[in-house]
Amino acid sequence: MTKVFLVGAGPGDEDLLTIKALKCIQKSDVILYDRLVNKEILKHAKENCELVYCGKLPNYHTMKQETINTFLVKYAKSGKIVTRLKGGDPFIFGRGGEEAEALAKHHIPYEIIPGITSGVAAAAYAGIPVTHRELSGSVAFVTGHRRDGIDEDTKWESLAKGIDTLAIYMGVSNLPYIQEQLMKYGKHSQTPVAVINWGTTDVQRTVTGTLENIYQRVLQENITNPSMIIVGEVVSLREKLSWYEEVIAKNAQSEALLL
Repeated sequence: MTKVFLVGAGPGDEDLLTIKALKCIQKSDVILYDRLVNKEILKHAKENCELVYCGKLPNYHTMKQETINTFLVKYAKSGKIVTRLKGGDPFIFGRGGEEAEALAKHHIPYEIIPGITSGVAAAAYAGIPVTHRELSGSVAFVTGHRRDGIDEDTKWESLAKGIDTLAIYMGVSNLPYIQEQLMKYGKHSQTPVAVINWGTTDVQRTVTGTLENIYQRVLQENITNPSMIIVGEVVSLREKLSWYEEVIAKNAQSEALLL
């Protein structure tokens, strides 16, 4: 019986894939996957599974969303079990809602399989808890894409004044604008900020600074996408809670000894 699974592959570390997500991958006839999906995860697919790349880069889409929707419907109607595999969680800036709408329109059965989102996982791997009893009682997941107009201004004003921790996705290219908006609406210029590049992977890098100087720090360290931006006092905990760099170093040492 045909079915489509909209699956979150997690933030990058293969071991953060959920058991249910793994089961979907193993039984699928077709997997449509994104650029940020760890390719090691695809090794769990069965031998005759068709793999379709739907990768997207900032300002460049290998496959348009409408085309992806069409493919999901086409494969499902041909009697296939289909997994749509996305980095992170399908319903957090993953356009999973749009794909579910397309499937529902064509009366195709589907399931949503949540995944661990980078806004939480990358921060955790950088030693930053997004909530903390003393430092943060609220957290917001925010897209860093810029949109012009009054709604955009209203958004940044609300975030600057009402939320303790901001987890900003896809925001590196717009970082100067994000800094400007948050400070314009009252976020203190010395608010701690972290930018985490390739979070939870063995090439993870984390740069910290303040809301005032973080863009200069990012330029100095040549940090690009994919990166998570964490804004808030919880970033100050990284200095004593950082743990993953030690894991990376030990793994590298072990590999060197094997060689």
